[in-house]
Amino acid sequence: MTPEALRERLLAGGELALLDVREQGVHTRGHPFFACSLPISRLEVMADDLLPRKTAPLALLDDGDGDLAARAAARLKEFGYYDVDVLEGGCAAWKDTGGELFSGVNVPSKAFGEFVEHRYGTPRIPPAELHRLKESGRKLVVLDSRPWEEYHRMNIPGGIDAPGAELVYRVHDLAGPDTLVVVNCAGRTRSIIGCQSLRNAGLKDVVALKDGTMGWELAGYRCERGSGRVAPEPSAEGRRKAYNAAAQVAARFRVKFVRAPQVKEWMEDASRTLYLLDVRSRAEFEAGHLAGSRHAPGGQVVQAADEFIGVRNARVVLIDPERVRSVMTASWLNQMGWDDVHVLEPEGEDGFGGRDTASGPRAPKILGFERWRSLRPQQVAADHATVIDLSTSLHFRSRHVPGAWWAVRSRLAEARAKIAASNDVVLTSEDATLAHLAAPEAAKLWPNVRVLEGGNRAWFAAKLATESGMTRATTALDDVWYKPYDHEHEKDYEKHARAYLDWEVALVEQIRRDPAIRFRAYD
Repeated sequence: MTPEALRERLLAGGELALLDVREQGVHTRGHPFFACSLPISRLEVMADDLLPRKTAPLALLDDGDGDLAARAAARLKEFGYYDVDVLEGGCAAWKDTGGELFSGVNVPSKAFGEFVEHRYGTPRIPPAELHRLKESGRKLVVLDSRPWEEYHRMNIPGGIDAPGAELVYRVHDLAGPDTLVVVNCAGRTRSIIGCQSLRNAGLKDVVALKDGTMGWELAGYRCERGSGRVAPEPSAEGRRKAYNAAAQVAARFRVKFVRAPQVKEWMEDASRTLYLLDVRSRAEFEAGHLAGSRHAPGGQVVQAADEFIGVRNARVVLIDPERVRSVMTASWLNQMGWDDVHVLEPEGEDGFGGRDTASGPRAPKILGFERWRSLRPQQVAADHATVIDLSTSLHFRSRHVPGAWWAVRSRLAEARAKIAASNDVVLTSEDATLAHLAAPEAAKLWPNVRVLEGGNRAWFAAKLATESGMTRATTALDDVWYKPYDHEHEKDYEKHARAYLDWEVALVEQIRRDPAIRFRAYD
């Protein structure tokens, strides 16, 4: 596919998945606006969730100076995807023919957050002002709109975790009419979207913390670490208020509703891609969910839409038996320019109208997975084989098998050139999945390849020795995106945090230069 043909497809509005098959860290250096990150190293793990319909049209891209996209296309065709094109010349050709390249991750969602702030004048409070109000005894509540793991890592002192779509559902028992509600995230997007969600739902005394926890620390204040405050389940009265508020939001933002029989027909429609996304908390999802649905917390769907929905202009059905979180999520996707988003109308006692349900965690489908010869952790500990770790560089840096080398699956040839000649190699990864997938490729480079059974998770569970650091890296540390607080040296945090915040703010100007970007404003 030529760059010109790709532009025509994006403007035409039909289904299309634009997929960047470079490693995520390379993806962040520059890619077309609508490109989703699908690294070839993790393709088998991610593809089924991101691309649930095998007949959906796919367009793959890379730098343009190698064969990554061609290799990924061949692999996808092996798994049954057959409408697969490769962008001629990759990102280089896209730029050379006048296309914009956007750096960073989750760009459509981040740019949308800046659009929302400009469009609605979302109010914000500087860190110094929040600190002053806290010291003055002003009645306020700080709600952290990030998932638990991010909140638990660091949070504004006294903050309560209420991720994304949970805000409108849970706020009414936490904030009375004289309470100032401050919404924060790590940077800007989820602060803005969270604050505007509450204001759209009728709350007036709500502000976003300017630049989130990054802004708080850059202003010289300290965050808490390891906090465990979580917004509780709403009371009956809180639930009633949330339902009524969501009904007003649904009317204003033209949220569409669908019933179970129609969804069943869509599930059998081979001509359209369908995503069934359960936008509740993980605990609620695992307690019972509609069979075939995927857990996708509403706040994260808005924050990182490209991680959940790979095919543009697909059908999306959002599920929440309480109706609140699905409505709030749909209202934002509508504004982001999605046309075929629907909220499943709750029916019956469980909200699923007698449809088949499942419980417990949902295991993603891994394409082409076959187990390779394995060794138990204790056997590896007693063995003299060379250990090659294919987990992310962040995981490897934190903790790994002593003496292990770090490598990227798509660059095993680099690892072979870097590591001294060795007949025996043991591959490992976070849970061994990636190691099993990579083993046939490694076997073309080393004569005796085995896999650490259970991967690093099993090694750590066995309480065997570990080490940390990046002393044996075989390639560049660009496999994943490093958040500002992920960089190894603490002194670099301020530089990276300021650069990240500047990048977010600048997106609102950059999107004006791409005619395919169409956010919506509602009165």
